[in-house]
Amino acid sequence: MKKKYTFSVLILYLNYFIHGIGCSILSQQVVKEKLVSQWGLGLDDVMQVTAIAAALGLGRLISLPFAGPLSDKLGRRISVLIGVASYVIFFVGIAFSPNMQVAYVAAVLGGIANSFLDTATYPAVAEIIYKYTGIATMGIKFFISIAQLLMPFFLGVFAGTSMSYLTLSLVSGVVIAVLGVLAIFAPLPEESASGKSESFLNNLKNANFSLESVALILIGFTSTATFQLWLNCAQTFGKEIAGIPSETVSMMQTYYSAGTMVALVVTSLLITRFKQVRFLVIYPAISAVMLVLVYVIKTPMICYVGAFVLGYAAAGGVLQMATATVNDLFPKIKGTITSLVMIASSLCNYTILSAASKMTAMNVIILNLAITLIGVALAIFVNVRYGTLLEKAEKSK
Repeated sequence: MKKKYTFSVLILYLNYFIHGIGCSILSQQVVKEKLVSQWGLGLDDVMQVTAIAAALGLGRLISLPFAGPLSDKLGRRISVLIGVASYVIFFVGIAFSPNMQVAYVAAVLGGIANSFLDTATYPAVAEIIYKYTGIATMGIKFFISIAQLLMPFFLGVFAGTSMSYLTLSLVSGVVIAVLGVLAIFAPLPEESASGKSESFLNNLKNANFSLESVALILIGFTSTATFQLWLNCAQTFGKEIAGIPSETVSMMQTYYSAGTMVALVVTSLLITRFKQVRFLVIYPAISAVMLVLVYVIKTPMICYVGAFVLGYAAAGGVLQMATATVNDLFPKIKGTITSLVMIASSLCNYTILSAASKMTAMNVIILNLAITLIGVALAIFVNVRYGTLLEKAEKSK
């Protein structure tokens, strides 16, 4: 990496530090309680905040088909700025939302922000750190995890003061706005604006799908469901079922993020020795066992252990490994099939979290377990067919 890009990479990664706050702030129990109070609802309506979190997925669904082509055509900088501007509206909108409707619109814009940052930042850091693209993209996940790890401490700053927990949302909006201004002056490689792009629909028309490619796309759905249902609903389970106090239940987020960070390191070492497709079975199976234990035991300790294990096994790279596997097996439709995996992930975020917002915390665990087991079955099918598929992929190159 050239020294002139050091500042640029830092800005791009710091955007994802703020994104880490943005994608998890609505899952914090104290924030949920503050929002329903601000909207004039009762504490019994706290699960409705999950419907607002689901709108993040809707925003991604709306924007993913054109965010990528626009990033290629207009350049990474423009896409980063669109993402930053949308995130500012999201954070400010959530902080001052007078009702669910305003918060819902803000969350849709938050999802759009995520799409534009993803389609600009992933290729940008890969272009800058071109010798180590895997490390470059893992850095994004690392900054997200650091923010989520620190979330309870950020919220603790406002505990016992006259400031609202939603002040964190407002501060995040200000910080990412400053980062956006700095991004205007940050140098980026010329490759970041090629001016050439194929539309998503054109690529889709030329794609030849198989049962295995469909299975991998569906794993994008199931793997997302496992960690999103836990991330957005586990703290409610911890408080209402396991009896963890509101003041300390946010520590589940710390254990979850710690698990994710450990997974990033351990898995990056393991995949040099074992085929990454094997982890598509192993990690969801671990998640399923942990969900059963949480459902049966129902104690604060098992919730904290579950948070770490789900952070490791569910959020520690299954979606990314599924994407990498599908790229290895279907080299002729990499861009299209990757987009479809991410669209499946976003569709899950919207539909499953919308459903969860109308369910009890106990039933959410059952739903999570059912979807995770479906993911295990899909991964077993892909693993059985892996050898044959790999041979076909090599011949098609």
